[in-house]
Amino acid sequence: MKDQVLKCMREAGKPLSAGEVAKLLNADRKEVDKAFAELKKDGAIVSPVRCKWAPAQ
Repeated sequence: MKDQVLKCMREAGKPLSAGEVAKLLNADRKEVDKAFAELKKDGAIVSPVRCKWAPAQ
């Protein structure tokens, strides 16, 4: 799921919220939230705007 979330965020080309990612992937919001938490912990995503996330450079 983490890989799918990162791929979706890269393809969007703009910061996204967890809800937007869940809609784009047609995935369960709880699964996306879990992936976001793991990605944040790993430093793979950053928040350039409040409540929005983007892949780390």
